[in-house]
Amino acid sequence: MRIVSLLPAGTEIVVALGLDDELVGVGHRDGALSGLTQPPLVTRAGPGRSGREVLDLDALVAADPDLVLVGQGDDGGIDAPALRAALGTRANPSVLPLVPGSVEGVLNAIVAVGAMTESEDEALAVVEDLRERLKVLEEVVIGRRDHGFQPPRAVVLDEVDPPRAAGRWVPDQVRLAGGWELLGQPGEAARATTWAAIADVDPEVLVLLPGGLPLRDGLAAWRATPRPDAWSGLRAVRDRRVHVVDGGAFATAGPRIIDGIEILAELFDPAAFDGMAPPDTWVRAG
Repeated sequence: MRIVSLLPAGTEIVVALGLDDELVGVGHRDGALSGLTQPPLVTRAGPGRSGREVLDLDALVAADPDLVLVGQGDDGGIDAPALRAALGTRANPSVLPLVPGSVEGVLNAIVAVGAMTESEDEALAVVEDLRERLKVLEEVVIGRRDHGFQPPRAVVLDEVDPPRAAGRWVPDQVRLAGGWELLGQPGEAARATTWAAIADVDPEVLVLLPGGLPLRDGLAAWRATPRPDAWSGLRAVRDRRVHVVDGGAFATAGPRIIDGIEILAELFDPAAFDGMAPPDTWVRAG
């Protein structure tokens, strides 16, 4: 099967299912695919900092896909209606939208890709492994609560200048890690907030993933961000519980979403989860 993925989550799932050789095109947001020969790019960035993704229609048609994986149009990407309208009569691949709003939705998306690519067994094996990791987390989280540990009050920002509260599956990640998300709404798009609003809720833990960037780039983006007036008064700042994390474990709705939960668990309750986070996935930020 010839597969084109227009979103990083789709590419991550395809790779997890061992279908690397069947990728014949990816979106430009995938960047260089570690360990893989880079398939042709079939999108490019639109104009401006937050411009919409632009489809390279000729490149997509030349890739001749049997299946195209798409995401949600509200993040600047190309959704299923936009893709079908652009293709017109030039090609007629199967189109699978991946639009999860929760961690469970991400696991279901992996199964859906497996079903569409005749890789059901591989998909179920991947999901079973992810569920086992979740079960380990859940047992510890429940045990800690039963012994009086209070869920830390947290805010996760997927942009910092201006700030934006993370949505979709991220509040679900916070919940499963044993925390309480104060501003993000589960299942809904990320939404703009203000440092004044963050000061009002005064989180115990502040987690930053600027632009969903890798850790090094996210840390550089944070260091370049002016500190707001209320910064020094935030409880998370006073307690040194502000962290920059690897955005790929949160911004991409693929198997790495469980890495994100493990990162948060370590940040929320280091006494119980020390060493749970994958190496080099978070740093303390001032």
